[in-house]
Amino acid sequence: MTQQLNRNTTPIKMRNYGRIVQDMIAYATTLEPSQERDSLELYIAQCMRQRNLVWNRDQEAGLQRVREDIIRLSDGKLTCDSPAFEQMMAQPNAPITGQKKKKK
Repeated sequence: MTQQLNRNTTPIKMRNYGRIVQDMIAYATTLEPSQERDSLELYIAQCMRQRNLVWNRDQEAGLQRVREDIIRLSDGKLTCDSPAFEQMMAQPNAPITGQKKKKK
């Protein structure tokens, strides 16, 4: 119960991403460097990219901003240097994984 109270009193660092992204980053920093951590880091980046598009329409600048924000929110513990993240950076117009295109 105390842990939940602390969570609610901790201020949100970047309101445009919300508390859930902040909590996911905090959890990812507790994991040892592994495939699981890289996958979680990529998922967090995709969530942040999606939320960033609501606030900023420039996708290319948004991906670089997502990288900088992940590093800032994790206090430098997450580096975003996995090959999958680099591939996502190289293809800024690619749809976010899990999204389905609407049929016409």
